Amino acid sequence: MLKLSLRTHPAALGSTRVAICSLAAFFLVTGCSSKKYVRNQTTPVINQTNELDDKTSANNRALQDLDKRTGTGINGAQTTATNAQQSANTANSAAGQAQGTAQDAVHRADTLSSVVSNLDTYKQVSDVSVTFAFNKADLTPQSKTELDGLGTQLGAQRSYILSLTGGTDSVGSASYNYELSDKRAQAVVQYLASKYGVPAHRFYLIGLGKDQAVADNSTASGRAKNRRVEVQLLTNQPASGSSSAQSSPAAQQSGAVQPQ
Repeated sequence: MLKLSLRTHPAALGSTRVAICSLAAFFLVTGCSSKKYVRNQTTPVINQTNELDDKTSANNRALQDLDKRTGTGINGAQTTATNAQQSANTANSAAGQAQGTAQDAVHRADTLSSVVSNLDTYKQVSDVSVTFAFNKADLTPQSKTELDGLGTQLGAQRSYILSLTGGTDSVGSASYNYELSDKRAQAVVQYLASKYGVPAHRFYLIGLGKDQAVADNSTASGRAKNRRVEVQLLTNQPASGSSSAQSSPAAQQSGAVQPQ
């Protein structure tokens, strides 16, 4: 009955075709709309991903540059430290050599008159006494300040000598005290020589380790005063227009030194 109806009614067939075409068009439009929706949703995500990749690349480049600059800075610091250490070693070596030279060149005697021929022509300009801690030969800050007061006067002197006498307290053997007294005097020599450029031959170490107490060794305060080095600045700088003092015949025969 249906087949006969279709054959006999062309209008119904046309309606069916229209419905099929409409349905196809609906699906086509719906598919296009879905693709457009997906594209609209995914495009911002893709753009953000690209931006993130760009930022990551930039950060990587910045880190690589920082690594290079940090490596360069560390290498430079190591080089500087190495150079500084070498300079310090050189300075220490030079100081050691200078100290050895000073120890060898300074004059040592029991009395100043036995080594200075024309001592009567010298006059004392200044003097200072520095003390030391028990069993120590290191200069204290106060001792350095006192020596600086004397050292600043040396530039105005043309012909001078520095007489150093030292003593210890009564603790210990005579040989040990002599060695300690010598170390204390050498500490003074080294300080004045290195800071004020005093030549070694200007120093006269007199009577080191001898019994030259200036205070009572039976008290702690007295022993502290005896642990000392006394420095005298003497000069024979002649008055204006006069000639340098000459040594006496007796001094010339003894072969005593005439400081210049």
